[in-house]
Amino acid sequence: MSDILSIRQLHAGYGEGDILKGIDVTLAAGNVVTIIGPNGSGKSTLLKTLAGLLTVRQGDIVLKGRSLKDLSPPKRVQAGLSYVPQEYNVFRNLTVLENLKIAREFMAGAKTRGDAVISDELLELFPELPGKFKARAGNLSGGQRQMLALACALTVRPEVLMLDEPSTGLSPKYMTDIFETVRKVNAKGVSVLMVEQNAIEALRISSTCVVMANGRVRMTAPAGAVLGMQDLHSLYLGDAREEAVAP
Repeated sequence: MSDILSIRQLHAGYGEGDILKGIDVTLAAGNVVTIIGPNGSGKSTLLKTLAGLLTVRQGDIVLKGRSLKDLSPPKRVQAGLSYVPQEYNVFRNLTVLENLKIAREFMAGAKTRGDAVISDELLELFPELPGKFKARAGNLSGGQRQMLALACALTVRPEVLMLDEPSTGLSPKYMTDIFETVRKVNAKGVSVLMVEQNAIEALRISSTCVVMANGRVRMTAPAGAVLGMQDLHSLYLGDAREEAVAP
């Protein structure tokens, strides 16, 4: 299976310091890769850099053989990379339908199919949305807003979907719904790169696990193998023994 996204020796950060210190991650077409690690390890910084919100200082981001590092965020979406941040991922003062329209119009050059704001595929994935079209996003529950954010990211038919902590703060029901929706999105051929604190649930729908700590990749392994590790909790918290992770 060929790689659709390749992150090569990536350095990025805020101010003068590097948060990411030579990150190497690959995402094979059709797979789900989940990144876990302690707070401050650089996971969200990595997704922001891939989305174009932070400058690449060194290294490269390659999507389907094309370098993205010099492209603007909209151009990256048009190339096939869509991003759902952990916070501020919808316009709360606008309606559900207005959010969906803006998602498509802002990325007008992105590949879309048909004129409908929400396609039959999205209706299948998000059956609650049509009944909420006139509701303000700020009046939705946290789970409904996260579903809306996912729908907005999918209106442009991305080839790679990046998710930053999609289950944070959700009720058990919506947490289950979010992971099931991600699984269905992946089954439709969208490759997924996900940062998630709920490691066990995320890894159950993933092919590969990447463990980050201190701005570096400490381990890359099949998700099933990581789930079977007795010290998964230690890896997740970033205090695994040095010999437990690859250099």
